[in-house]
Order: sequence, then C-alpha cells, then structure tokens
Amino acid sequence: MFQWDTVWHFLFSDPNHLFLLAAWRTLWISVVAQFIGVILGLFLALMRMSRFPYLNWPARAYIWFFRGSPLLVQVLLLWDGLPRIINNPDFLLPDFACILVAFSLNEGAYMAEIVRAGITSVDAGQMEAAKSLGMRFALAMRRIILPQAARVIIPPLGNEFNNMLKTTSIASVIGLLELTGTAEVYGSQNFVIFELLIVATVFYLLLTTLWGYIQSWIENRLDPNRTLKAELDQKGWASRMLGFGSPRPGGAGTLASGR
Repeated sequence: MFQWDTVWHFLFSDPNHLFLLAAWRTLWISVVAQFIGVILGLFLALMRMSRFPYLNWPARAYIWFFRGSPLLVQVLLLWDGLPRIINNPDFLLPDFACILVAFSLNEGAYMAEIVRAGITSVDAGQMEAAKSLGMRFALAMRRIILPQAARVIIPPLGNEFNNMLKTTSIASVIGLLELTGTAEVYGSQNFVIFELLIVATVFYLLLTTLWGYIQSWIENRLDPNRTLKAELDQKGWASRMLGFGSPRPGGAGTLASGR
C-alpha cells in the first residue's frame, strides 16, 4: 500500500534533511559541470571554426565521440574502464570526481555546437569592422562577437542546464547519493522506493522551476528590445493593436503628460 505519510515526512519533517542535502549535491554538481562544459565548449567551438586542420579535426573528433555515445556509457568507462586502461585495478576516481569529469566532458561537446551556432549568427562584417579598427582576433571576439552571440547562446544554454539538473540522476549508478541515489538507497531499506522517488521528483521540479525563472530573467536582460516592450506593456490594448488610445493609468504616458 502506498504510504503518503512517508512522502510528507521526507518533504516536511525529516530531521536528517536527507533530501535537502541530496538536492544541494545535485545542484553543485550541475553548476560545476555546466560551468566547465561552457568553458570547454567555447574553446572547442573556436577550434572547430579554425581553418587549421590540427585544431579543427581534434575538435570534430571530440564532438563526434561525446555527442555520439551515451553519457551513462561514458560514466561507466571512466569509473570502471580507466583502471583497466592504465592496468592498475586500485586506481579509482572518487565518485563525485568521476561524475564531474564525465558530465563536464560530455557537456563541452554540446556547448561547442551551441557556441558555434551563436558565433556564426553574428554578421561576418562585425569581425571585419573590428579588425579594421586595429582589434586583434581575441579582443574582437571578447568585446564584439561574443556579447552579440550571447543572445543566441543563452536560451539553449539554459535548456542544457535544466537538462543537467535531471541528468545528475545517472550518478546513482556508481553510488553517488544525489536525489535519485538517495531515494533508491534509503527507499530500499524500508521498501518505500516509490514513495521516495516521488519526493525526489518534487525536489527536481523545485530546482528546474527556480532555474526557469532565473533563465527568463537573464534572457530578458539580454533582450535588446526590452525597453520597447516595457513601453508597449504600459499602453492600452487599443494603442497596441490599432495605433491609438491612451496609456493605462499610471503608465509612462501619464507621467510624461504630467510634466
């Protein structure tokens, strides 16, 4: 029989804060892996776009491997296969280090394609204009290209981080006690795995919902038309749709007319 009291206990009155600790572990693994993945992706994207084969082809091979093989397999290869490759059975990475390395390397491949799409979305004339002003490639990329590409990069980057929060559940296969691992380990002891998986799902939903609000705020800050949208929001529906009508009471037009 399903035990709702177990769900409420671990959600609201768990004295050991098992799932709060597991949620924190899930969050910091996601943040660190995503950050490293973004840095790797930036360098891989620049290598991928290079005209030099010794930079282009290694980046292509990296992206091909990590995008073409399952993340779970990559984790197991690093966890169990690395000691076999170096012929040292006693060499084992800590579980959190294994997860961080595997997740970061995998995310770097996906971010490389996202960053490359963002850079190519910027008109080529921007780089030519920057070089005509005497800027070197690195300076032009940092000051001219990447700030414009960020508007294209941020939405898929946000989706990748949202996915990363849920992908951390893979860490449970090597015994790391993130949300899913915590539910499985403590649930199996008392035969309440299903109940604790529901608790873990609630925490996943809380984390992804919170990130959804943060992502929306970041995208709004990077939107070049946000001032225009704010002005339109303060106009009446007739003004927005038909081109006439007074602004809503208290709007920008009311304040302007009072000066």
